[in-house]
Amino acid sequence: MSPEDPMAKHFRLIHAQTTALRKLGLVTIRDLLYHFPARYEAQGSDASTRELIPGTKVTMYGTLSKLKAKKLWKSRRAITEGWFEDATGRVKCMWFNQPYIASYVAEGSFVRLAGTVGGNEKSPYIANPEFEVVPPGSVPSGLFGKASGSSAGGGSASGGKLVSLHSVLPVYPESRGITSLWFYHAIRRMCEKGAHKAIADPIPEVVRSKYHLPDLSTALVWIHTPEKDNHAEAARKRFAFEEIFIMQIARAQERALNDSQAPFLISNGETYAKQFLTSINFPPTRAQSRAIADILKDFGGAHPMARLLEGDVGSGKTLVAAAAAYAVVHSRPAGRKSGTLQVAYMAPTEILATQHFQSFIEYFSSEGGSASGGQATSTKIALITGSGCWKFPSKVTRGKPTAISRAQLLKWVENGEIAMVVGTHALIQKSIKFQNLALAIVDEQHRFGTAQRRALAKKSAAAPHFLSMTATPIPRTLALTLYGDLDISVLDELPPGRAKVTTRIIKKEQRAEAYEDVRRELKMGRQAFVVCPRIEEPDPEKMSALQAKSAKAEARRLQKDVFPEFKVGLLHGAMTQKEKDSCMKDFVSGKVQVLVATSVVEVGINVPNATVMMIEGAERFGLAQLHQLRGRVMRSSHPPYCFLLPETFGQVSSKRLRALEKSDDGFKLAEADLETRGAGDLFGRRQWGITDIGMEALKNPRLIQAAREEAFALVRENPELEKYPELAARAASVSGSMHSE
Repeated sequence: MSPEDPMAKHFRLIHAQTTALRKLGLVTIRDLLYHFPARYEAQGSDASTRELIPGTKVTMYGTLSKLKAKKLWKSRRAITEGWFEDATGRVKCMWFNQPYIASYVAEGSFVRLAGTVGGNEKSPYIANPEFEVVPPGSVPSGLFGKASGSSAGGGSASGGKLVSLHSVLPVYPESRGITSLWFYHAIRRMCEKGAHKAIADPIPEVVRSKYHLPDLSTALVWIHTPEKDNHAEAARKRFAFEEIFIMQIARAQERALNDSQAPFLISNGETYAKQFLTSINFPPTRAQSRAIADILKDFGGAHPMARLLEGDVGSGKTLVAAAAAYAVVHSRPAGRKSGTLQVAYMAPTEILATQHFQSFIEYFSSEGGSASGGQATSTKIALITGSGCWKFPSKVTRGKPTAISRAQLLKWVENGEIAMVVGTHALIQKSIKFQNLALAIVDEQHRFGTAQRRALAKKSAAAPHFLSMTATPIPRTLALTLYGDLDISVLDELPPGRAKVTTRIIKKEQRAEAYEDVRRELKMGRQAFVVCPRIEEPDPEKMSALQAKSAKAEARRLQKDVFPEFKVGLLHGAMTQKEKDSCMKDFVSGKVQVLVATSVVEVGINVPNATVMMIEGAERFGLAQLHQLRGRVMRSSHPPYCFLLPETFGQVSSKRLRALEKSDDGFKLAEADLETRGAGDLFGRRQWGITDIGMEALKNPRLIQAAREEAFALVRENPELEKYPELAARAASVSGSMHSE
């Protein structure tokens, strides 16, 4: 049996089970063995069939017989029935929606059975009991009194010592169509056949010994069938270390590859950055100055820069990026007396790319006057998206960008005439070639996959410097895990003059009052966002549909019943790019006063006149996402307001929303959410590809640091990991899948 065998080769799976396994991401035997229990349930006290009390948990030893799968007459619900018998009597057992149980155990098998007693004292039964086939000699001596020596009781000559029996049962993550009990028996069957021993251990023995970690086959047995209290804990520690260690190996290899390349030389970077900073109308914060200094130091290093710029909403990352870009586009290529080095700036959406295109025009126009009036900037900037291409400055319209053909823009970029190109994913298409791409900047880094970032960084013959940016505050342990190949600069202060946000949780009876607060802001000439969890109204025929407010219906309601005297607009992801651009143009210009949207406005939308953010169904959004949305109205000196309107107000959601109500520090919120709920809830588990065990490890800085140190040391010694093929394969898999969204 190979760990890479598909499960269908060794299990007879019905369609519902196949679908459920696929939904859980389980395809191979290896996947099955790595499907770890979510928790363990202690089993009931030892008992016999004559001692059953309804409502109690019991563990019994005896035989299972007459198991038969059938369907209930009225509900047509699948059920398996059978009889459990010991020396004192027998009791009926029933398993609902588990027809495979009948084929799992041979007639008359001796088992240990655990479950909760149902029914009443006269006719008890055991519903959905867990069971395992055991040797008759493993029954505790004296369990059934005088019957303990009988064949049914299975008296033991071993003095009552249990053999391969466990005081707890694992409870596995399930999906409709497959149960925890199925996993329990399937995994035991795999281990009995030695499948767990066929997987090579990815952690080198010297590392395991140093940190007292069990080997892989032992850890797999311990995590699925712990015999002692500390077995499961030791196994989980080992697998947490393994997951973080493999991630760090991938990061270490990527950093080693980066550091092996020769960088573009950025000459006089400090001089140009200083020139840029003196030309703008406001001084940088101390945090911005530190970040710019970090970048300039990297520009003079022996290898290309690989840096993450992490800042809270409104902390001024774009200014730092502009200073770095300015230094680059004013530097000459090596051995050249004309031309400049090039910069590529990639944003996740067309709205954000267009916004940054305008920002860089304004920043760079300080070279010779206002972009809208005086001498236009000599730095040529272009915008390329799926909708079209633009170039600045225009030869036709002074101080304005002009639309150009894609073919013409690609020609100018390839021959080096365009110094800076702003764009979306369109930037990484094969048709786009740069002459001297010296700096690649990726905004909202977590929204791009690793392959996309690499594709941008390979757009030139030499290796460009790489600056990645994110406005999602990330706890240090998570940053070290996900971005271990990047140096990190943090913007931990806001520019002066930004007003402090007021955040309030609005209950249903307070909604009218909140609308009046919004109306007061609108009458003062301000604007408001209203964010909804979904686009369309839920289908009433689908019970599982998300019952949440839709942007379309809410826009109609607000326009008709709440703010009829103001213009209400609508923005969502299903609109065409032309419709989105038109809507945002109307909102930015003030033609629309209230913009109803989905979370498409979460990142980077810059409308300083907007001072109110209303979030419907606030409990449905992650804490980081709520903080990002709130950041849309923290972009001016006008007092901003954020109203959270939950549909339900449970204990967990209440705690989260109150944390947001009390603090506007994204870094503190991120640390608190990691501590209380786990980074999977904060950032989205699918986005990062980290398991529950990996999430637990993120709360352990010492484990993270140990895994990081061992990984980087191993890669320094043997970058290709020829001695560790299993580790190399796992690291390659991680590197290809991390950060996919």
